[in-house]
Amino acid sequence: MRWSTIGDQRVMQVNFDWNTNEMSILLLAKLAKPLMGTARIVINSLHIKGDLLIIPILDGKTLLYSFVSTPEVRIGIAFGSGGSQSLPATEWPGVSYWLEKLFSDSLVKSMVEPRRRCLPLPAVVLRKKVVGCIVYIKVVSANKLSRNCFKVYRRQQNGTATTSGVSENSFDDKDLQTFVEAEVGELTRRTDVRLGSTPRWDTLFNMVFHDSKGTVRFNLYESHPSSVKCDYLASCEIKIRHVVDDSTILWAIGPDSGVIVKQAQFCGDEVEMVVPFEGANSAELKVSIVVQEWQFSDGSHSSNHTRACFQQSLSAKSSLQLRTGRKLNITVVEGRNLAAKDKFGKFDQYFKLQYGKAIQRTRTVHNQNPVWNQTFEFDEIGGGGYLRVEGFSEEIFGDENIGSAQINLEGLTDGSVRDVWVPLEKVWCGELRLKIEAVKVEDQEGSRDSALGSSNGMIKLVLIEGRDLVAADLRGTSDPYVRVHYGNLKKRTKVIYKTLNPHWNQTLEFPDDGSPLELHVKDYNALLPRSSIGECVVEYQGLPLNQMADKWIPLQGVKRGEIHIQITRKFPEFRKTNSADFEPTLSELHEIPNQIKQMMIKCRSMIEDGNLEGLSTTLCELETLEDTQGGYIVQLETEQMLLLSKVKELGQEMLNSPYPSHSRIYSSESVN
Repeated sequence: MRWSTIGDQRVMQVNFDWNTNEMSILLLAKLAKPLMGTARIVINSLHIKGDLLIIPILDGKTLLYSFVSTPEVRIGIAFGSGGSQSLPATEWPGVSYWLEKLFSDSLVKSMVEPRRRCLPLPAVVLRKKVVGCIVYIKVVSANKLSRNCFKVYRRQQNGTATTSGVSENSFDDKDLQTFVEAEVGELTRRTDVRLGSTPRWDTLFNMVFHDSKGTVRFNLYESHPSSVKCDYLASCEIKIRHVVDDSTILWAIGPDSGVIVKQAQFCGDEVEMVVPFEGANSAELKVSIVVQEWQFSDGSHSSNHTRACFQQSLSAKSSLQLRTGRKLNITVVEGRNLAAKDKFGKFDQYFKLQYGKAIQRTRTVHNQNPVWNQTFEFDEIGGGGYLRVEGFSEEIFGDENIGSAQINLEGLTDGSVRDVWVPLEKVWCGELRLKIEAVKVEDQEGSRDSALGSSNGMIKLVLIEGRDLVAADLRGTSDPYVRVHYGNLKKRTKVIYKTLNPHWNQTLEFPDDGSPLELHVKDYNALLPRSSIGECVVEYQGLPLNQMADKWIPLQGVKRGEIHIQITRKFPEFRKTNSADFEPTLSELHEIPNQIKQMMIKCRSMIEDGNLEGLSTTLCELETLEDTQGGYIVQLETEQMLLLSKVKELGQEMLNSPYPSHSRIYSSESVN
């Protein structure tokens, strides 16, 4: 261990030599041709040797650390399934080298000079967990851009100094057309194209982190007007990290591998940084960053009055009750700048929301800035968790993804509404506005009525027929079936082959809990993805009890097609019903795995005989059986939650009773 000085910066260099045999990591690897199957690879030793660089910053409150150069890595492996290895490592000498290279490459990308990691040294522990951050990033401008300054670096990266087949020397730098792509994990945004060696973009992005730290990477590209191809020029990155006093550290690699460090004392403070591009001689990027807020697991968030917020969060934490029984009302309000995947420029967009096992879907809206104002209700999961939203654009041959995001729901307080614009990941643009509200169910009578509907009421749905469906196959017909979504439950009908006017005549039943009832008509295909040939929502909530409604419902999302159904809300006259009327017996549930096993054997036999038509039918029956099994499991989980809720209610009643149960027992024993 030794101290030295680089410029004005004190630096500690440490010899690092770590060797261990006390480990066992099991990898399951797929073997490529000519070998087939899988192999078990056991890593039983690891040796890392190199020189560490430790740089104290911010008056010693934080350390930056990295390896001076790529460390020496040695990985000991064996093959087999644990302690007694069936194959010695010498039979596949390339595997150890491949793993060592993977490990070394990962280190180079994260903590080999000039890339460094950060370790804050907290003075106090405030006992709160950071779960996310909202950051506004403004790409301001670039300076000293020149093709020559990127040439050496790009020759190292690509083995050439030419761009799109044209010599770089044939262009003037004033004709250079560039744009910047900002990247945080899978969330990417890009600026417009600007001209010249000192382009100015002034483009603001709304970005999110899902941790207490994150890296914003800026990739510079050259755009060619005569080509759709863009050439990568260089990149730089800024790392952001929360500190326990609710300030924010921002740091980057400076000129000559120095360190650029800024600190935002409070959220809302604007920090400007001029960061050199890696591998470039003099080119640099100017950005402005505002950390809007850090979000914590207790529902609090830091803002420009951070300390007051923290004191408030401490007082609110004790009264916060995250338990099942609360409802989450999530309103999908609107979207803006959503990506259109349709080559004709059409917009047919909808979103799916997943929270735990529950999945909900918005209606389809046909413009780039859609407004839904649809509210969905979910049962809160203990501990918060994440809400996942995923957007789609309806297409004839399968819906296209137009972005996704996950929203942390920890720390929601009763009655408060969280109104957020969520940037979509895995796309170039698009944001979704959500309103999230946690509602405490205090009306016991209403909850009993809901439980009564769930336990005593049933929805009887008869899928009779369809007519004038669209043709999904090249031969002008379809193989239609209906998949029914009712809350967490999913069921499906049989497949009717080669027809546009199918007759199913199939009855399905669900416990009446008020969930949306959706019918998705699909074209069956054993090998290719199954295309949608229409969908609809059945409005049943206002139907009179025990009266059958007969309906022809037009299908949405397609040019034509209708489906004929009969639906009845069945409520028995007596209060307590026999569950055997609506639920499967234990023997039936136990038989399902055996039936699935027999069908798998039947499928193998049909594959060997080349009976493709019979195989298609059997696969359809197998999928129906698996859906039935999944429905039973979800139903049991729902009943379990209701039972636990009832046990809690009874326990609370016992605690609130003026004559505790143990007193009554004691007096009874005394009399005896």
